[in-house]
Amino acid sequence: MVYVEATVHTSRPVGEAYDRVTTWEHHRVPFTQIRRRPEGFVARTGIGPLGFDDPMRVVRADRPRCVQLVKEGRVVTGWAIIDVESDGEGSVVTWQEELSFLGVPDPLIAPAARWMVRRTLAQLLA
Repeated sequence: MVYVEATVHTSRPVGEAYDRVTTWEHHRVPFTQIRRRPEGFVARTGIGPLGFDDPMRVVRADRPRCVQLVKEGRVVTGWAIIDVESDGEGSVVTWQEELSFLGVPDPLIAPAARWMVRRTLAQLLA
């Protein structure tokens, strides 16, 4: 499993920051589309017929402070926690994630996972 953590300071208030990071359809990961389902969502990554689903279940949603996800797919497993706290002038958003890709060594996953988390947070909170 690969552990990734990123923190972003934003001038946005806590509620707005939380809403932005939990609007799953706005997470712009290359070659990935989001489809909501009652208990969470599925991130479908691929090109044409080649790809895989990354189903995620929201196991805790404490708006506007915290959301916790569990990755329940065959290809990608793990969890993510996104915390939002006030810093007096806006908010601090921390994204922690632990994940594993079936058949892919962790050292190959780590750089891409770090990039994805940092990039996604920066875009969502810009």
